[in-house]
Amino acid sequence: MTMTMTMTLHKAPWFWAWVAALAAFLATWSLSTGGGGAALAVAALTFGSFSVLTGLGQMLVITLGPGNTDLSIPATMTLAATLSLKLMAGAGGIWIAAGLVAALAIGAGVGVVNFALIRLLRIPPIIATLSASFLYQSLAIWSNRGLRIKPPAALAEFTTGRALLGVPNLAWVALAISIVFWVLLNRSGFGRRVSAIGQNPRAARLAGVPVARTSAATYVISAVMAALAGFLLACFSGGAALNMGAEFLLMSIAVTVIGGSSIAGGNSNVPGIWAGALFMYLIVSMLNSYGLGAGVRLLSTGIIIIAIVAVASGRKG
Repeated sequence: MTMTMTMTLHKAPWFWAWVAALAAFLATWSLSTGGGGAALAVAALTFGSFSVLTGLGQMLVITLGPGNTDLSIPATMTLAATLSLKLMAGAGGIWIAAGLVAALAIGAGVGVVNFALIRLLRIPPIIATLSASFLYQSLAIWSNRGLRIKPPAALAEFTTGRALLGVPNLAWVALAISIVFWVLLNRSGFGRRVSAIGQNPRAARLAGVPVARTSAATYVISAVMAALAGFLLACFSGGAALNMGAEFLLMSIAVTVIGGSSIAGGNSNVPGIWAGALFMYLIVSMLNSYGLGAGVRLLSTGIIIIAIVAVASGRKG
């Protein structure tokens, strides 16, 4: 029984991602000079939560199949955070709800625009989302005007706090959303339709799957998740910055690939997103411990993604 369970775990696409995350945790812990494992775990859960939120949306898009990648995530984060914080203007109460709704609405609008460019103008998804990201970033710059508006005190306290079992509030939010995604992808018709499109869009269309409508929904969800991540990140960091989403373009793809989701589409992996997010944060922390700069960190991320893609391609071959 135990042997069978172990063999089953080995075959799970998220298993080795979690093994790598654990190894990275132990390696980083051994290099840390203070705070111990608990402090490192809290930091990993806190900062990893933002990667989880953006990674979940990116995972949905990538599951649609080759060529589907949302490159507008960083600009969407910036735009949603800038406009929602400007709306709240530091006020609490009902303005917090208004700011959150505004951020999510901006994300939904971005998703609609992205898919409209892809569908109506027949532009490849990578080109469409990259081009649109310049528009979103320009709008954020125009509305920001160099100001850094602080979030409401209650939101800042929530995003930096740990209310339950010592686990960061952000991690609980990301976990709750992850569970919704897992149910959506594994226990609903929508998840089956997304997987069917990723495996063979022509066959899915012939089988009666509403390919356009389902694809549109994935791009909208991806943008909404990016907007939510931007909203929470701005509240956590004390305000929206114009470069706040820059690292999440590569990170959202990295956590998806490292977590075991198929880059060829048709297969998503929610547990693996968490493993990938924690692994990437811990790797960055370990590189920081050695005093290495941002360039080395980006290079390492690229090498990791290439290596995992190469291994995955080798297994299929």
